[in-house]
Amino acid sequence: MDRKSILIIVISVGLIALWGPMVNRFYPPKPAPPRTNTVAALTNRIESGAIPPASTNGAAARPVTAALVPPGTPEQLLVVSNANARYTFTSHGGGLKLVELVNYPEAVGCGYQTRATSNRLATLNSPLAAPTLALLGGDELQGDGRFVLTSISGSVRAEKQLSNGLYLVKEFQPTSNYLVTAKVRLENRGAQALALPPQEWVVGAATPLSAHDNEQMVGVRWYNGQSDRQIDRSWFDNKTLGCMPGTPHQMFSEENTTVAWAGIHNQFFTLIVMPGEPGTKFVAHQIHLPPPSKSELAADVLMMTNQVVFQSSFFQAATNLPPGSVLERQFTIFAGPKEYRLLDQLGAQFKNNIDLVMGYGGFFGFFAKALLLSMNGLHALFGGKVGYGVIIILITIILKALFWPLTQASTRSMKRMQALQPQMTALREKYKDDAAKMNKKLMEFMKENKVSPLGGCLPMLLQIPVFFGFFTMVRSAIELRGASFLWACDLSQPDTLYVVTWLNSLNIGWFQNVPINPLPLLMGVTMLWQARLTPISPGMDPAQQKMMKYMPLMFLFILYNYSAGLTLYWTVQNLLTIAQMKLTYAKTDPTAPPAQAANQLPPKKKM
Repeated sequence: MDRKSILIIVISVGLIALWGPMVNRFYPPKPAPPRTNTVAALTNRIESGAIPPASTNGAAARPVTAALVPPGTPEQLLVVSNANARYTFTSHGGGLKLVELVNYPEAVGCGYQTRATSNRLATLNSPLAAPTLALLGGDELQGDGRFVLTSISGSVRAEKQLSNGLYLVKEFQPTSNYLVTAKVRLENRGAQALALPPQEWVVGAATPLSAHDNEQMVGVRWYNGQSDRQIDRSWFDNKTLGCMPGTPHQMFSEENTTVAWAGIHNQFFTLIVMPGEPGTKFVAHQIHLPPPSKSELAADVLMMTNQVVFQSSFFQAATNLPPGSVLERQFTIFAGPKEYRLLDQLGAQFKNNIDLVMGYGGFFGFFAKALLLSMNGLHALFGGKVGYGVIIILITIILKALFWPLTQASTRSMKRMQALQPQMTALREKYKDDAAKMNKKLMEFMKENKVSPLGGCLPMLLQIPVFFGFFTMVRSAIELRGASFLWACDLSQPDTLYVVTWLNSLNIGWFQNVPINPLPLLMGVTMLWQARLTPISPGMDPAQQKMMKYMPLMFLFILYNYSAGLTLYWTVQNLLTIAQMKLTYAKTDPTAPPAQAANQLPPKKKM
């Protein structure tokens, strides 16, 4: 590598490292407006002995209070359990306050992926005081927000009498497959007709599972009967090109729509409310969680300091309720893992495509589904005795075998193009004053020698959907959560072995608490190796050649903190490609032009 190339790489790395601080310096972020939701210590704590707290550290320990009941109102809690989950119902709003998934721990992994081991469970909706299926809509529907709870044979009943004569009854029944059926009755027990405003039903809060959660995977999603839509932090931050600060959005609202279902989710778990009668409006709010304390950061330098939660709800139409009449609403709640096979089955059962909460919609979603089903199929084929790291390697080998003939033909075509480069350069020089004729002669020359300028690009283009499908699948596959391979103890997270803290004094954003992730580094080395073996495209400018040779370093920085499963796939893919290149180069192409022909200029025609 020459001195100029090294200088270019150093400057590029420096610009990447300084990009964040420079943007903040020249485009200071606008201060957030005063928050209407008070973030404070938990005032409605789960009573000691009823159930253990969801967490004692990190984001999940900082709940958000909501003005459902007057301050100081006593809270009644009822807990119902089955084989899948433990459900906590609250009298504050008469809804589902907390879901604990008994088969899934809150924290998995080892080392820097989780600083503490405990028996805490993965939770949904934990930091939100407004429970799922709390009914909002002013005094006509809410009153003081306090319900009376009773437990009947594994079900929970929440009742409330309002001063206007409205009587509310909610009945919750946990069933199998992480489902809870809910029936809500609005009875007019007064002497006058009631003009009920639009009913706002709380879905819940999309919360980080822990203080290390990937914020890109936390958001809200809903389905209008034809397509789904997601709102996450990028929409609320409203940054131009993802980095230039803009005016933050405070609320998302879409009116005159159909809400077949609405859900909140993090990377691996989701809570979805499916109303019997579709909603007509969807609303979401972003709520900032307080940063961790200095002592918490000292104990765990990788804790995130700017986590948020997303509260969502949907509306159903206003209605008139004559005296003595009853309005009944039906709801089904799913609160469990984002496991594609289960969600696909439930989507077919309810005919509402709730599997779209996985993010497998669109063109690349097809490949994500196929790869996930293939991964689980191979795992089942080996009786679950082979780890998912080995399964990822096997899938990579199978994909490489499928693309092998095409990639081999492409490599040979690039070799032939390289051998014919002197003659093609001569043709360009000869017809440089007539671009149309030059292109025509080049095409005739390539056709005569059976080469194609697309030969080297086609395999890459065909493999792009597979890569993005794998990228999508690995990010949300709960099967990889806690799956280990070599030193990586959680393939769904970066394989961090050590964190460099001695550079923190430089006060440069990218150099704060730098994690050491071996798999992305191996991926970068194999990409550079592969780039050096790849034949140079004919006619490419020397500066472009050097840029293409060191372009893999950009991917190293982009994917450095992504999941170990993704970088494992790409590293193995690179090694297989290198092996294929060496095998192809070792064989003599019988159709290649002779060496002397390659160096011989085309004869000039007599004028």
